[in-house]
Amino acid sequence: MTTKQKKMETTAIENLHKELLTCWNHQNASGMAALFTKHANVIGFDGSQMNGQVQIETELKQVFANHKTASYVWKIEEIRFLDSQAALLRAIVGMVPPGKKELNAATNAIQSLIAIKQNGSWKISLFQNTPAQFHGRPELVEAMTKELSKLL
Repeated sequence: MTTKQKKMETTAIENLHKELLTCWNHQNASGMAALFTKHANVIGFDGSQMNGQVQIETELKQVFANHKTASYVWKIEEIRFLDSQAALLRAIVGMVPPGKKELNAATNAIQSLIAIKQNGSWKISLFQNTPAQFHGRPELVEAMTKELSKLL
């Protein structure tokens, strides 16, 4: 992959992650599900799992119908190509509760996303959202919240 190609593909993967979180922020379950491969896997903040594009859409529709969800703020930390058709994206994220203007540090997370290029476009094969609690190290939670707060 040339430097120019790598830059273009990196931007496409950044946009994939941005679109995923923007769909969440707008409670758009169909839009989110469309970003995944047919047999994708999602591991949620609470450890719940969704398997396959259909289940992802169904579960997210239920979540959005029953909850006013917090909005994501994010910073991509790394995009690493595993080969020309697969990449790992790692990001740190925070969430702003509905009606608030500040992050809730208890919902900070580390996101990992495996993107696969299919038919010329990038899709999500695996998305994992892991709580960033840093047990026993409150200074790390504070530092992450401070870094993400700059994005508000």
